[in-house]
Amino acid sequence: MIAESLSQVAPIYNLGFVIIIIFLFLKLLSTPIRDKRVYLLPWKIIFFAVTIYIVEEGLTVLRQLDVINVPVHINGFFELIIICTFIYMLLLQKEHLKKTKS
Repeated sequence: MIAESLSQVAPIYNLGFVIIIIFLFLKLLSTPIRDKRVYLLPWKIIFFAVTIYIVEEGLTVLRQLDVINVPVHINGFFELIIICTFIYMLLLQKEHLKKTKS
């Protein structure tokens, strides 16, 4: 019974936490860059992954409220996109570090 209620409320709490994360990302991306060595592209890519997560959680909440009828397996596609963006971000960071060392 407790597990069922937590599984129903968890996506709503996740969206609440994402609001805090969006605020922190906007603060990070709006700060003026004074140093040319600052590399913000990976953070922008992570922000894209967070927006995909917001869409996924929004669909989950709307599905639980019976507002829309979307199959559950669609969440796997969103998670695949998120994982691919994280891998791409890590590869970009690796290349940037190689360039700065040499």
